Amino acid sequence: MSSALSSQADFEHMFELAPVSLWLEDFSGVRALFARWRSQGVTDLAQFLRDNPQRLQEYGASIRVLQVNRRTLELFAAPDQATLEANLGQVFCGDMLAHALPELLQLWEGAPEFANQTVNYALDGRRLDVQIRGRILPGHEGSWARVLVSLEDNTAALQAQRRLQASEEYARGLFEHSPVSLWVEDFSAVKRLLDEVRARGIVDFKTFLKVHPEFAEQCMREIRVIDVNALTLQMFGAASKEELLAGIHRIFHGEMRESFSEQLLDLWDGKLFQQREVINYNLAGEALNIHMQFAVLQEQQHDWSRVLLSLVDITARKKAEAYLEYLGKHDVLTGLRNRAFYVEELNRLSRKGPWPVGVLAIDVNGLKVLNDEQGHAAGDAMLRRAGEVLGKAVDKPMCAARIGGDEFVILMPGADERAVQAMIDRLTSLQELNSQFYPGQALSLAIGSAVAHAGEPLDVAMHQADQAMYTQKARHYAARGLERRARGATGE
Repeated sequence: MSSALSSQADFEHMFELAPVSLWLEDFSGVRALFARWRSQGVTDLAQFLRDNPQRLQEYGASIRVLQVNRRTLELFAAPDQATLEANLGQVFCGDMLAHALPELLQLWEGAPEFANQTVNYALDGRRLDVQIRGRILPGHEGSWARVLVSLEDNTAALQAQRRLQASEEYARGLFEHSPVSLWVEDFSAVKRLLDEVRARGIVDFKTFLKVHPEFAEQCMREIRVIDVNALTLQMFGAASKEELLAGIHRIFHGEMRESFSEQLLDLWDGKLFQQREVINYNLAGEALNIHMQFAVLQEQQHDWSRVLLSLVDITARKKAEAYLEYLGKHDVLTGLRNRAFYVEELNRLSRKGPWPVGVLAIDVNGLKVLNDEQGHAAGDAMLRRAGEVLGKAVDKPMCAARIGGDEFVILMPGADERAVQAMIDRLTSLQELNSQFYPGQALSLAIGSAVAHAGEPLDVAMHQADQAMYTQKARHYAARGLERRARGATGE
């Protein structure tokens, strides 16, 4: 008898002092509730409760708490069991009932025990994430009058898990919706190839790449694309990541091979962060000017298994820069080179040649009269016609430039007198063709020429050509009985 009392006392102590929350409960009301639902024809409990979620409250009301231990009172911030029982509606509320469905289903199927991750609330309002485990005690299988329930508080662990998940979702959102194209790639195979070359005693890697250009091709094939973001698909004209990766060879080709060789040289020298401008192609075959930043992630610098690339499409900027450069060196009206370029080229030829250098000074006859009688739009049209003729007449390295209102110059490096005369003949022929093509007033050019040989000042030849042009211009007006108010007046 004393042994039995001792065992009972030990049980009481273990229950009271257990480090987890323990509840001794009476589930006979739950058993009776299940019987009633079955008598009403319920066979699919999950669907029944989804259709009638208020039934979950009946389940909670059917459980009767018999005893709880000290850890339970601490966990739920209750001074005593009576206070806890009086406030069970506060403990089992909110989303707790929605989490209770798995344990109901286990009991409904006749299992003598159940386990579930659920939610309770402490009397001070704290939300508790708890792992619940229940067991119908032996001898009460027929009535469910004694069920031992344990609650393990894993709030901190689940909160940390939720924070981690939120952080991952945040990082994923930043990646996916970044305003620049992002690529995550695996360069580990590239590192192995470079290490193998280094192990063979290669020191001059630049020369090695020149001798073995196929090595860069091999490295490029070994790169594995892990992920790309939404803007990448938009930038390269791909409907999906699968389509993009299937067409990767169409994106990185041509000029990309040279820039990739430069990238390999930097990696060889230990530069794990790089930036450069490269040319890629979208899936439609259109060239894209790209500013690329490349970084081996710090955690993977030992094997290069994670590399982040950001690509910014600078095609529009490059076009704008090219257009500004064009404007800086070209005359907008005629499309020829402008005075600034002419002066620069004249200085370059004066220093370096090649000699001899032919120069032609050209002026449009009758432009002032045309402007006065038909307006400046007609005069501009005539200047554009002159630009067409000069543009068709010259080929590199020759230079045709508009240096004033109706003043033009052609510089001919390496051209002697015969080449200069051939150019004059060509201009005369093209001038006649132009006048046949355009109705109305014929295009008339006054042309003067000179040749500067090695050692002769180029500006002197330019002055001679200019004087010869004015002489021809005077003949043009004299032949037509026109008086020129001033020799060399621009626009006449």
